Amino acid sequence: MYEEAHQSLLIWYHQNGRHDLPWRTTDNPYHIYLSEIMLQQTQVKTVLERYYFQFLEKFPTYKDVAQSDIDDILKAWEGLGYYTRARNLHNAARQCNGKLPTTAHDLMQLSGIGRSTAHAIAAFAYREPLPILDANVKRILHRYFALSERNEKKLWEYAYQLFDSTHPFEYNQAMMDLGSLVCTHKQPLCDNCPLENSCQGKSTPLLYPEPKTKQTKPIRYRSIIIYQRDKQYALTQRTNRFLSGLWGFYETSENVTGDFLGSITQHYSHFTLDAKVYLSSDPFEDEFFDWFSLEEITTLSLSRADYKVVEFITKIS
Repeated sequence: MYEEAHQSLLIWYHQNGRHDLPWRTTDNPYHIYLSEIMLQQTQVKTVLERYYFQFLEKFPTYKDVAQSDIDDILKAWEGLGYYTRARNLHNAARQCNGKLPTTAHDLMQLSGIGRSTAHAIAAFAYREPLPILDANVKRILHRYFALSERNEKKLWEYAYQLFDSTHPFEYNQAMMDLGSLVCTHKQPLCDNCPLENSCQGKSTPLLYPEPKTKQTKPIRYRSIIIYQRDKQYALTQRTNRFLSGLWGFYETSENVTGDFLGSITQHYSHFTLDAKVYLSSDPFEDEFFDWFSLEEITTLSLSRADYKVVEFITKIS
């Protein structure tokens, strides 16, 4: 039923696909898994230039990830954001002792590996004939089948329906590239699409899927206190889910005293942090805080907001 679409897609991929991406020229499951989770919330260019090779240099094998401390993993992930991905990478490595399972079913038993990621690893590393459902593929399916409703269960059904089981590797890679290069979010290039002839949503592609309800990001107003003692500063390792494992300065929503140094703003996916920064030499003892010199702080894994706080310390040191 979809033979013509499959053939057109394969020809397009052969001519336009990003064949030289390093995770496409290997069948190493660890390398493929690393690329999949790094690319979940980050552009290819950023991953290639700043994180993928650097991470592999520090942790050449998945066994190295399993045997490393979470602090070292978070430090290597620093700046990439969405740190839950790094913690899941580490947890999964310890669960499987640094050796990834060889089937999608078993991969899904590991921490943080969902269905699409498991399918991607299994399809690209082990050639298991399974479709994937990342953001780009979802957008194509919504438009190809003219599906307005955002329903992941139904999307999986359509993913299997359109899937080319004869060429699973090429099909999945082609779909990801097509969504990234042609069937884009805001300005799809329908005239250049190999699926144009059979796409049901080509006349009004921006209607599929239905737009998400826009929500105004809340602003969190906070005060951050830099507690100083003998050229050392108090930091704690966070335990909240959002920035768990990262080190940070004392933060509160209450009124504080101290020397005002300035303000910082940091935009996150679900909120914006608006914080005033203070310096205090008042006695401060808390069992959850440790003391570090400025040089030692640079070796810790910090959030971007806390790095902005460090800049204040650098100016007054």
